[in-house]
Amino acid sequence: MYAQAYFAYDSKKSGGVTISHLRFGKSPIKSTYFVNKANFVACHNPSYIDKYNMVQDVIPGGSFLLNCQWSVDELDEKLPAPVKAYIAKNNINFYIINAIKVAKEIGLGNKTNTVLQSAFFSIANIIPAEEAKDYMKKAAYKSFSKKGEDIVNMNYAAIDRGAGEVIKVDVPASWASCEGELPVHKAVSDRKDLEAFINNIQTPCNAQRGDELPVSTFTSMPDGTFPQGSAAFEKRGIAVDVPEWIPENCIQCNQCSVVCPHAVIRPVIMTEEEAKNGPASMKTKDATGMAGYKYTMAISVLDCTGCGACVNTCPAKTKALALKPLDSQIAEQESFDYAHKLQSKPEVLEKFKETTVKGSQFKQPLLEFSGACAGCGETPYAKLVTQLFGDRMYIANATGCSSIWGGSAPSTPYTVNAEGKGPAWGNSLFEDNAEFGFGMFLAQDTLRARAQAHLKAVAEKPGAEHAKELIDKYFETANDGAANAKATKALVSALEACPHKDEDMAEVLKLKDYLSKKSNWIFGGDGWAYDIGYGGVDHVLASGKNINIMVFDTEVYSNTGGQASKATPIGAIAQFAAGGKDIKNKDLAGIAMKYGYVYVAQVSLGADKNQCLKAILEAEAYDGPSLIVCYAPCINHGIKGGLAIAQQVEKEAVEAGYWNIFRFNPALAAEGKNPFSLDCKAPTGDYKAFMMREVRYNSLTRQNPEKAAVLFDKAVANSKKRYDDLVGLVDYYKPAE
Repeated sequence: MYAQAYFAYDSKKSGGVTISHLRFGKSPIKSTYFVNKANFVACHNPSYIDKYNMVQDVIPGGSFLLNCQWSVDELDEKLPAPVKAYIAKNNINFYIINAIKVAKEIGLGNKTNTVLQSAFFSIANIIPAEEAKDYMKKAAYKSFSKKGEDIVNMNYAAIDRGAGEVIKVDVPASWASCEGELPVHKAVSDRKDLEAFINNIQTPCNAQRGDELPVSTFTSMPDGTFPQGSAAFEKRGIAVDVPEWIPENCIQCNQCSVVCPHAVIRPVIMTEEEAKNGPASMKTKDATGMAGYKYTMAISVLDCTGCGACVNTCPAKTKALALKPLDSQIAEQESFDYAHKLQSKPEVLEKFKETTVKGSQFKQPLLEFSGACAGCGETPYAKLVTQLFGDRMYIANATGCSSIWGGSAPSTPYTVNAEGKGPAWGNSLFEDNAEFGFGMFLAQDTLRARAQAHLKAVAEKPGAEHAKELIDKYFETANDGAANAKATKALVSALEACPHKDEDMAEVLKLKDYLSKKSNWIFGGDGWAYDIGYGGVDHVLASGKNINIMVFDTEVYSNTGGQASKATPIGAIAQFAAGGKDIKNKDLAGIAMKYGYVYVAQVSLGADKNQCLKAILEAEAYDGPSLIVCYAPCINHGIKGGLAIAQQVEKEAVEAGYWNIFRFNPALAAEGKNPFSLDCKAPTGDYKAFMMREVRYNSLTRQNPEKAAVLFDKAVANSKKRYDDLVGLVDYYKPAE
């Protein structure tokens, strides 16, 4: 790694130079050095031990700490040969600690950083161990006192136990004779461009050897385009615990699949023959409503982040999912790989319509295995959109969280289906992403109009009778994405089979990729949509064009440090609102509804999955601009219980009146129906109790209780008025009898 180091010269010391600081600050000499050897190296995630050359960075006689759930006796089996050999040959002081177990027992969940920091000081002996613990506890109090006494005490316990539970390993002499290299998994794919990219670029970059690649390596992607679907080949295996499916408890509702942020858990219906030919470890049960078919919940455990959202969402009386250690579930990966490759079955989607929550999950997600936070509140929305329209989508993405989980080099989580079709994704800046998406729409719409003009010319010519019916069908379905895709496919096949192609037909075939109706989407967070990019958002909505905008509303600038945005609610603490935001948040949906011709919806997946699905389908079907604002819990909220309960939080937000869900569909007004639908009932939950489960609110009660009381009362009053106003809209838009 590269470190910015500050040095102080001291001629009295051996070597003349000592490192004084590894941070930014004032110092006599400043220089950048490549640090490749250290006295102490630690591996905090056991999945990295066979992915990166880490122990080789320890100087002979130095110390290496491995955080793992393995016992000393299991190390010989679990550690790669080159790791064991280096430790033995270089007299490395080898230590292990089960910080995962310690953090769980204390109540910190998967947060092991304090445990491991304490372990470091107990091993490194930089300062006396007791003195180090004292310093750490003072720092913990300073960092966590605003989050409550319980959090402080948990960190105190982590410091005490981290120092006390380190195990020194007696390294066997036999390790010195171990031979081998770290495993390098070569990708094999039917798509040779993808295979070459993964083996030549992605794998070296993921192994932190990207700087070693020559420029010539990148000639395979001269236009800067990354092949879709490369994230599926990473198989990071970073989760400590992953879900195990318990068939006898499963009610086959598919809700676990809906909420999975990383698309690692998927329902599959297969024939009895397919089930029989599957791996011996694969679990199945009879498919509900489809006699002679088998159902399985396939889980890609090596892509799972272990958030537990699926377990917490499962509505079965006795949970059909349980978190188990990754090592115990490795065999499930083979089952997932087998089930994932099976051909999709039209009869499944005939029985379970893709317009239903259950049926939608039998469609392949074209956003999978992203780099989003474990339990992310944003990705389930985007994933659902790709299941519905991904094979014909354009996505313009604003810089922010959605560009990090959507396309962090070198991997790409947006993928393609068996026909090689998937979302065309491009990223732009905060300030101009809406304009960028508008340009994408105008470009493809112009090319489509050009192709249609030539197609009309073809239809009017003598001898075109053989294609007339197909051309008519094409134009009849021109504004229906799914139907038009089928009509376009049949039409293009017929035109390509035609032995004599005139100029107009040749132009149609030249532009055939633009003939079918595309689903145009613009993605981004609230910092973009409410603030920096709002001018562009408003411009697109006012255009009247058929473009869909999806806003992942985390109520804060999530990706840039947690700064307050115009979506940040009253009373919330954030950067630039350290004393609690004292004005209410912007009503983006309400502003958009004022146009009258914009489809607008506010949704919360955990509160009402059917309403969310309806909103997405209606927005895409509406021949005009649409805006969907999605409530997305975020790690910046400091939720008690973490993002594992993100879907529960989404539900309780609506019940408490903190977030309201509704739809405004101008197409209904044209039919003489009420375009406004309030999809949530009057709040029954405790608004303040909902707020108190999040650090961004409850910290204000400790910091300034008087101000908190005032702001929270204002927040409650605002929520009541907001709901009353929405009820009023139902009557306002009611058609005259």
